[in-house]
Amino acid sequence: MLSYQHHYHAGNPADVHKHAGLAWVLDYLTQKDKPLSYIETHAGRGLYDLGDAAALKTGEAAQGIGRLEAGFAVAHPYLLRLKETRLALGAQAYPGSPLIAAQSLRAMDSLHLAELHPGENAHLRRNLAGYDVKIRQQDGFEMAQEICPPTPRRGLLLVDPSYEVKTEYESIPRHLTQIARKWNVGILMLWYPILTSGAHEGMLTHLGAAFPEALRHEVRFAPVRAGHRMVGSGLFVVNAPYGLEAELARVTEVFAARG
Repeated sequence: MLSYQHHYHAGNPADVHKHAGLAWVLDYLTQKDKPLSYIETHAGRGLYDLGDAAALKTGEAAQGIGRLEAGFAVAHPYLLRLKETRLALGAQAYPGSPLIAAQSLRAMDSLHLAELHPGENAHLRRNLAGYDVKIRQQDGFEMAQEICPPTPRRGLLLVDPSYEVKTEYESIPRHLTQIARKWNVGILMLWYPILTSGAHEGMLTHLGAAFPEALRHEVRFAPVRAGHRMVGSGLFVVNAPYGLEAELARVTEVFAARG
């Protein structure tokens, strides 16, 4: 599990799907003058260089943000976060979800991140050094269980695991159910890959039974390279805010138009 390094995959089509939805939800939440909590269980390093050897080796960003960015409106919260990152750090800088959250939140809000990988955790601390953020080198679900319900109670949890360990598909419904019992007003957003193996399907069956009112959204895309097993990206959102379903439908249009 500690072998996963997201910098090989940063900016790929799944990142675009996930980050566009996340940026929109954070923008929606911060329009109200009430504090919120943001919790992320698998944070990664928070900032990526799409021009480094790892990113260029896979070419995934070229198939993702490189191909899809032009489909978004210039005022979309996702593009605003991209612009902010590039202006500060250069044209090849790409914000991961922790940086998107840090850029979006206000002084009254709380930001909690977990990253178990020691190297990625060290990068995360450096990359978010200028922000008011609590970072733990800890299993993310353990952190969420410890701090939920958070203060403030209003807010969002993002779960974005690597799915390197097959048991994650079995354990995630249990974790989300436990967290939802403690934090029944929280928005719980889970990202998952759509794989040719169908490994995600059992997890979604269990999640659908536990959260029948949840919003599920998927986009499909061609494999980013020969032999790649991911052919789509999914978001499963508990307590989805008003307007998110329509917004994700627009994201579908971006993928369809640039396919």
